Amino acid sequence: MKQLLSVLFLLSVSALSLRAQVATDSAELTKMLNDFLVGAGKNDAAVHDEFWAEDLIYTRSAGVRINKEELMKGVRSAPAAKAGDPISVYTAEDIKINQYGNTAVVAFRLVSTTTKGDGTKSVGNNLNTGVFLKRNGKWQAVAWQSTVVPSADSKPKAATLTSSGTTTTGRIYQKGPRGGCYYLNSSGTKVYVEKSFCP
Repeated sequence: MKQLLSVLFLLSVSALSLRAQVATDSAELTKMLNDFLVGAGKNDAAVHDEFWAEDLIYTRSAGVRINKEELMKGVRSAPAAKAGDPISVYTAEDIKINQYGNTAVVAFRLVSTTTKGDGTKSVGNNLNTGVFLKRNGKWQAVAWQSTVVPSADSKPKAATLTSSGTTTTGRIYQKGPRGGCYYLNSSGTKVYVEKSFCP
């Protein structure tokens, strides 16, 4: 009986010591996240490359899973910004960090504010959760999940009519930051359609 109590005591102490590490590196992880969001707003490939681990598993808000190679391909193939293009600024709110030794879970609300050339703004919200691993003294995201928080006035349609009058079920039409209307095909590529398809 004494042996069992000793084992239970040791298990309790080790569980408490793991829980005690919750905030150990939170300042470093928070700074890393904020620096990344500034770079992501500029589509900085070097910032992306530093932030994401080589073995990344990323689940997009549209339900498409990609790896780091696919993510970096998208970043590098994006057209260069031109004068008059919408400008997006990303910030993290409601950051919560749980750390378990060299592993940390970072959950936050991503707020994306896009300003168009005419000065009008749109704001989007995503709930993001990242799992970070510290290897060789360096934190990187190894897993990521993003979920769109729909606004009351722009809920995507699950089905609509095409210009020919046929029903397209299963497609979710979304309004992009530049005002275009698109859906994601089976490989996660945006397919733009007439603006009338979007709410």
